[in-house]
Amino acid sequence: MAPVLYSIALVLSSLEALSSLHAGLDSSVIEQVRSNLIAIASQSWELGTAAEALTELDWPALSVFNASAFPPPHVLNSANNASDVLKIANDTVSAKPNDSLALVANDGAVGDPASIGVAVLLANWTDSSNTSYAIAAGEQLDYLLNVAPRTGAISQRSDEVQLWADFIYMAPPFIAYYGALQAGDNESYLLQTAYKQISLYRDVLRDDDGLWRHVALGSWEDTTHWATGNGWAAAGMLRVLETLNHSSMTTDFADQTANLTQWIQEILSSSWQYQLENGTLLNTIDDSNSFADSSGTALLASVTYRMAVFTNDTSLIPNADKAFQLVESNIDGDGWLRDTVDPETFDSPSAADSPSPEGQAFVLLLQAAYSDYAEAVISGQVLPSSNSSASSGSEGSGDDDDDGSILRRCRLVRSH
Repeated sequence: MAPVLYSIALVLSSLEALSSLHAGLDSSVIEQVRSNLIAIASQSWELGTAAEALTELDWPALSVFNASAFPPPHVLNSANNASDVLKIANDTVSAKPNDSLALVANDGAVGDPASIGVAVLLANWTDSSNTSYAIAAGEQLDYLLNVAPRTGAISQRSDEVQLWADFIYMAPPFIAYYGALQAGDNESYLLQTAYKQISLYRDVLRDDDGLWRHVALGSWEDTTHWATGNGWAAAGMLRVLETLNHSSMTTDFADQTANLTQWIQEILSSSWQYQLENGTLLNTIDDSNSFADSSGTALLASVTYRMAVFTNDTSLIPNADKAFQLVESNIDGDGWLRDTVDPETFDSPSAADSPSPEGQAFVLLLQAAYSDYAEAVISGQVLPSSNSSASSGSEGSGDDDDDGSILRRCRLVRSH
């Protein structure tokens, strides 16, 4: 009877797992969000974030979240061609002046142009006949490590030493990815450099409650706990963590991996303490007079789903599920995420006629992260949270959703 009882237990566990899942966003909604993102992303950090979101959503085998990330294939097939990501890389390199080390000239920000660097490295790896990609990526790395202002920590600004939480998403993932494509001492040096930059930034920006301030040092500071800034920090650390995890030197970076895991979880735990009943985080996370921001909420929720897969700790999944519902309800009929912060001002809502490009990208990151989480639960890789919400809006609810339909819905957005 023991084997029979064990089988019944497995079935019950599987049913519990399925009951905790929703189907994610409808594929038609994702396609609208995706098209809108591509249409309006123009600034360096917007393009870099768009390239990463498109990679995770449409070409997950090429993402650092996949064990197949290193090395990527030298030849991409029709089903895995990353055409939209490579277009961003090609357009960027084609427009880059010869006298600019940074991928985007005269940007003002040190880190932001580097956010496109992963796409450029991928383009170089899959098109060795075009040497301009290798040159451009190498010059961008040279600018970060040898030219940009720094005080131990590399500055986010080019005209003075100033540290922004945003930098963690922009530069360290590029440095780490560059390293993971190398071998030997170069790989180790660059992986360690990416980690060290995160550590130096954390020393300056982290407050005692675990949240990060937005901007420190330089001619002005922003000491608020900006939701998107904490999202940038957590998501950037996560990309470096997964790059370390899937590199050829993962066993040599066990301590760094443990630290990054703790630092990410610290931001998530501290942030979700301030989540409102409807699922949103405020633009300034711990300021009750601030306004709701679906953009930063989406980014932090995406990190929460991915960390649940990485750690098998699903204690924060109920928070992520509530956030997902909130984000879904704030996508209008034309595929624009509403109730976002203006990414240029940090402290005011986006105008009705000026949607947030990064907010659009965060929706795609959220869907990609949730899809991987759902697959991990269904496969038994991750044990579900017993308190996880069973639905996410009208498309994700309903008694007729079985494991097959949930998984199909999660995968539909990857069929481009």
